[in-house]
Amino acid sequence: MTLNGWLQIALFIAAVLLLAKPVGSYITAVFERRKTFLDPILAPCERILYRVSGINPEEEMHWTKYGLAMLVFSAATLLLTYVIQRAQGILPWNPQHLHGVESSLAWNTAISFTTNTNWQSYTPETTMSYLTQMLALATHNFWSAAAGLALAMAFVRGIARKESKTIGNFWFDLTRGTLWILLPISVVLSLLLISQGVVQNLKPYDTVKLVETQTVTGSDGKTSTVTTQSIAQGPVASQEAIKMLGTNGGGFFNANSAHPFENPTAISNFLEMLAIFLLPAGLCITLGQMVKAPKHGWAILGAMTVLWFAGTFTTYWAESHGNPLIHNVDAKVSQLQPGGNMEGKEVRFGITNTALFAAVTTDASCGAVNGMHDSFTPLGGLVPMTNILLGEVVFGGVGAGLYGMLVFVVLAVFIAGLMVGRTPEYLGKKIEAFDVQMAMLYLLIFPLIILGFAAVSVLMPNMGLSSLANHGPHGLSEILYAYASATGNNGSAFAGLSANTHWYNYTLGIAMFFGRFMMIIPMLAIAGNLANKKIVPASSGTFPVTTPLFTILLIGVILIVGALTFFPVLSLGPILEHLLMRAGQLF
Repeated sequence: MTLNGWLQIALFIAAVLLLAKPVGSYITAVFERRKTFLDPILAPCERILYRVSGINPEEEMHWTKYGLAMLVFSAATLLLTYVIQRAQGILPWNPQHLHGVESSLAWNTAISFTTNTNWQSYTPETTMSYLTQMLALATHNFWSAAAGLALAMAFVRGIARKESKTIGNFWFDLTRGTLWILLPISVVLSLLLISQGVVQNLKPYDTVKLVETQTVTGSDGKTSTVTTQSIAQGPVASQEAIKMLGTNGGGFFNANSAHPFENPTAISNFLEMLAIFLLPAGLCITLGQMVKAPKHGWAILGAMTVLWFAGTFTTYWAESHGNPLIHNVDAKVSQLQPGGNMEGKEVRFGITNTALFAAVTTDASCGAVNGMHDSFTPLGGLVPMTNILLGEVVFGGVGAGLYGMLVFVVLAVFIAGLMVGRTPEYLGKKIEAFDVQMAMLYLLIFPLIILGFAAVSVLMPNMGLSSLANHGPHGLSEILYAYASATGNNGSAFAGLSANTHWYNYTLGIAMFFGRFMMIIPMLAIAGNLANKKIVPASSGTFPVTTPLFTILLIGVILIVGALTFFPVLSLGPILEHLLMRAGQLF
């Protein structure tokens, strides 16, 4: 670890915290229909969309109708994405003449992008045409992020309103989130990325001559000489912007943000990380403003920041110390030596920015990577995995992080009430049995899916274990990470698991589907129930949710409920691998 590295980390989080309030205030203005500087351009477009689709944006929805509208929209866009993939061989903008995508892979990808997971069991540049990348995948990056943003607004309204049967209009929230927030910021970010060298074109792939010819051996044992290389390109910057801003994570290229066409410079790397945290941080401020308790929003943002720092510190420390089994190698940081564990990392980013990127992308359910997590040290890989297993609430995905954190808030307030022997209250609303039951249902669905599928996979040698690159505790980590990433709608991978098989395509697709939609239903039920409650005046026994003490309690609840649920399986995976590595054994 170096002073330069810590200064880069400090600069990043300072930028996030400085932008949180203006971004949050803008989001509040958008959803409360206040005037914004984009109204002259976007308001006419909004009216046309409502008129064409026959939607009345003034119509308020009960939580059940709100949830149904979200499910119908998601089902329709999922089907569209599946059809485009299957038919891409006969569709335009396919200069490489790629065939239609195989059915199980098309299903997995459609589910993946619909649920904001963007898990990729394929090599994008050799599987997806330009039209598929733009029309099926990049558009879904907007839709799934906007849906998450809408759901967060529904939950916030549930807290803010009193004796109300409704929590807003899904179609209004979806439209506003797309037009006023995601689209304009993505345009600006795309231009900034292009200025850094991120590719944006519709040209066919280039074929170039190799400086040195290569001899390769095929699967049939025959050798051949390779003299040329195909250089993939395409409309990358436009997809890269919304991939980061919408915490989607699906790369245009297989190497994702480690690819120089997606992330060429230190500045582009900083911008991409900043884009991941921008909206989740701003939404905390939006919460405080909409419920008329600004300090509450800052308290939640404080809890997120503390958990982020703990993960970043651990990853940076572990990767900086490297592998203890590598001897007689200069591992000290110098002008000629980066030090630590550089396996799986890009030299242009180094250990600091790779460790920071790994913590950021798994904290925010983004899934983009600029280094391979499979190559991290056991403790370095433990942190990204734990970030996901906490429930993707440390900043979290756009909208999803906030409503996931609010479920933990409900539970924390309930526990605080039990500690003082009073009926728990949250911002003037009594937390009752139904709210706690829905919160626990939300929290139990997550580990049930992950641990259930992981357990079945490790017991199936011909289906679950045959795709592993490593065995032992590292192989368990690969399987656990895959199902955690899918269920948590993160989308990153340990990169050691070959997941493009029927077993993993279908089961990971199911995990993504239930990890998104089954958890939304109890969350909306809590929002609807809170909206219907009366507001009672605060008393001496009311636990304040605007203080550092609340922040500490919230962190404790997240760690106890989230981390300890998975501690047994983590002890058999990365923790055991770390102990065995210290004893001289590798996997």
